[in-house]
Amino acid sequence: MRGAGESYSESMGWHNGLQIRLSRQEREHIDEMLSGGVQPVRVVIRALVLRQMDDGRSTVEAGAGLGVSAKVAWAIGKRYLEGGLERALYDAPRPGQKPLLDFEQSQRIIAMVCGPPPAGRARWTVRLIAREAVKRKLIGHVAPETVRILLQSHDLKPWREKNVVRGAAG
Repeated sequence: MRGAGESYSESMGWHNGLQIRLSRQEREHIDEMLSGGVQPVRVVIRALVLRQMDDGRSTVEAGAGLGVSAKVAWAIGKRYLEGGLERALYDAPRPGQKPLLDFEQSQRIIAMVCGPPPAGRARWTVRLIAREAVKRKLIGHVAPETVRILLQSHDLKPWREKNVVRGAAG
């Protein structure tokens, strides 16, 4: 969709060539990145597109040579012109839902699970952990699924007594 006052040729700007001129330091940075270590494929492709465009190739030529569309090559070049090399190579942090448990809450729940279960219970269950965490005011609310994921990430299985470290009784 074109914005107000934007002509058709501007909205299809990716057909037009972008003039990309990398500095010597940027070329060296790309060369170092490509010659050593493991890099995400999308970063490597973006770097190669920029190098091709720096060598005078059009967005269509750079994209075709690397297996990406001219529109993608144009977007990489545009990101470079607007935000520099880092912005062109790497994705910006994406907004997302914050973690359901912060570090301290997670640690408190794990510590609780490593202790003995409530009186009258032989072992912890995911639902029991969720209820007890709220009851003990470790957290305002927590779903059993959140507890399950937390336990899984720490490789804890409190329903198997031998997998939980407990202090000596006495």
